[in-house]
Amino acid sequence: MRPAFLRLLLLALLLAQPALAVSNPADMLPDAAQEERARALGREIRCMVCQNQSIEDSEVSLARDLRLIVRERITAGDSDGQIRAFLHARYGDFVLLKPPFAWSTAVLWATPVVALLGGLFFIMLARRRSAAAPAMPPPLTEEERRRLDAIDDTKDTTRA
Repeated sequence: MRPAFLRLLLLALLLAQPALAVSNPADMLPDAAQEERARALGREIRCMVCQNQSIEDSEVSLARDLRLIVRERITAGDSDGQIRAFLHARYGDFVLLKPPFAWSTAVLWATPVVALLGGLFFIMLARRRSAAAPAMPPPLTEEERRRLDAIDDTKDTTRA
């Protein structure tokens, strides 16, 4: 029974399709090419409420409004660049999932690189410290123990 269940589960996962936020047929464009263009463009636009999702993946009403704006602009004949520029002018850099590189966004672009380099630096520092740590000395031989005992015996007699 268990292998059959695992096969069924695997088949279900392989056949699963991502849920699209545009579920209302009235929101979709009648032309399939324009609708695909709107969806592709919507995957580049950030949901202002969810912040980690595109407007195509979000169910929030603001995301729906932005999807409708994108579709209206496509119907009006705007190019993808014009639509991005329109939304950018209205909402700023944050509306784009891939904001342009500028001095105002330099920290955003540099943070992953700085974090990676900092992590590598600390790993190298830790490895150097562990390599430079003194190793345990080898155990004393019988000859060394006899000499040490002899030294201890002489110290005890001088103190008395």
